[in-house]
Amino acid sequence: MHPLRLPARARVLGTLVAVAASPLAAQPRGGAPAPDFAIATVTAGDATPRTLTLSGLRGRIVVLAFFPKARTSGCTAQMKAYRDQYGALFGTDSLVQVIGISTDDPRTLAAWATELGTPVTFGADTTDAVGKLYAAKMPILPIHKRHLIVVGKDGRIAWEARPFRELAQPAYDSLAAAVRRARSAS
Repeated sequence: MHPLRLPARARVLGTLVAVAASPLAAQPRGGAPAPDFAIATVTAGDATPRTLTLSGLRGRIVVLAFFPKARTSGCTAQMKAYRDQYGALFGTDSLVQVIGISTDDPRTLAAWATELGTPVTFGADTTDAVGKLYAAKMPILPIHKRHLIVVGKDGRIAWEARPFRELAQPAYDSLAAAVRRARSAS
């Protein structure tokens, strides 16, 4: 090994350790109270942003689906899977609220939701505030990682996938099982 490469690798490792130890890496864990937030939300056919708070959804199961960018291939596959499997994943009643969260602006998210015809509510985290709370913000880029968090009716984190594998059916099977467990929890 060339002696000059070792210090460069050591510097990279030091950078990775510093990123891992940063506040962005502190993430809520299963069983912990889910951090509250307020976010502007839009839905298919309604581009008027409405403020939603996590605490306002207490008593319901909330699926926080952080994703990088609207209209990208992986994100489109994920939201189409939610749309196409909605009943199997989340049930047909109103007990489950699915919120897709990205740093896109509300207008972009509303247009995309309408194009997809999805029942998912979209949250516009344009300042990365919610992404930071849930350690979903990319360290350098102004986008989110693909994380999925299920918050139980009690406001505690019931399940999480970090990262969520949007192209693998077993990820959706695990999500459906987590939602079923959250439904049966008192």
